[in-house]
Amino acid sequence: MGRVGDGILYDAMRQALWVAVSISAPMLAVALVAGVVVGLFQALTSIQEMTLTFVPKVGAMIIVFWVSMSFMTATLITFFQDSLVPLISGG
Repeated sequence: MGRVGDGILYDAMRQALWVAVSISAPMLAVALVAGVVVGLFQALTSIQEMTLTFVPKVGAMIIVFWVSMSFMTATLITFFQDSLVPLISGG
């Protein structure tokens, strides 16, 4: 692959990384907020239970995943249709 091919590859990888960040950001943000809230609750009450940290985070992430599934799917479909499929088909 020449210089032009490298530029196209790097641009596609940059776009793919940006899509991955934008898709994962809502779930990661909710996990961070839930972790901080549960950590503060544990520090204030001196309850050190491992399931108390795990269950609320997973529950919040599942809810956010369910709510944002349409956004994630639309983002991935747009990325594939606009960027990857034309590269694969040579267009």
